[in-house]
Amino acid sequence: MLNRAAILVPVFLALQAGLVYSVTFGERPPAAPDLTAFPAALAGWEKIREDPIEPDVAALLGADRLLNWTYLRPPSNVGSNLFVAWFQSLRGGASQPHSPQVCLPGSGWTSVVSEEIPLDTPAGTIPVRHYVISRGPERAVVLYWYQSPRRVVANEWAAKFWVMADAARDRRTDTALVRVVVWNGGQSDEETTSTAKGFARAAYPVLRGMLPR
Repeated sequence: MLNRAAILVPVFLALQAGLVYSVTFGERPPAAPDLTAFPAALAGWEKIREDPIEPDVAALLGADRLLNWTYLRPPSNVGSNLFVAWFQSLRGGASQPHSPQVCLPGSGWTSVVSEEIPLDTPAGTIPVRHYVISRGPERAVVLYWYQSPRRVVANEWAAKFWVMADAARDRRTDTALVRVVVWNGGQSDEETTSTAKGFARAAYPVLRGMLPR
């Protein structure tokens, strides 16, 4: 007997694509944000480099704007990566944010902890997905969320649902995947998670002000 999820997932995706296409006829996508305006210094963190994304990877992602920067926090020299993929329109399902739940295992990382947690920020409390991942001797903490004009969600299926609901109301489907990665650098998982939350707590209000509302 076929797994129920194996049947329901493609059905849901096809339904989503059809509904988004139908309700966004006459869609009014917003102007693309200038992600390069994101601060190079943020709450004690300093940008040390822009991590280039290979053209074939960028084409696979299908995002309209990408940011992939690495920060360092002196004097501890703890590193944090901020990745943002912004999509101007999801009409017809042609472009979709790629879930880290798929990308991380594909890069050889194993999930040790996976949960949804609240993150208190100066712009309000948001839900984020919290991962502790390992690959050989390496270990890191990942926080990610989906950010749209009306809401923040941490669940892929909830994000797809709200795209349909918001498209019917607003005639727009722009959304962003935001991901923060902090390597443990000898810290415990708890300390690394606290560090990642601190970076995300500072980054979210800035992105909220930069992304179209």
